[in-house]
Amino acid sequence: MSLSAHGKISSAVEVTNISAHGLWLLTRNKELFLSYEDFPWFKDQPIKAVLHVEEQSPGHYYWPDIDVDLSEEIIEHPERFPLKAKAT
Repeated sequence: MSLSAHGKISSAVEVTNISAHGLWLLTRNKELFLSYEDFPWFKDQPIKAVLHVEEQSPGHYYWPDIDVDLSEEIIEHPERFPLKAKAT
């Protein structure tokens, strides 16, 4: 019998604040701001869906209830990624 765990990687990541302008994500002692202007998918979502975030690998965040997948680079430098999907 093997004692190694199978499945997705998890780590301490959490949404620490949600405001009228965006949300703050805390991970590895770093806080990232996601504005609704740059990340419109979060704006009209239920709080429960926004709070449900997973760090699937270092610097790679996934919100399964919204099906949003972002890297730390995209969050820190949205201007480098001008093509974005429209919120539905």
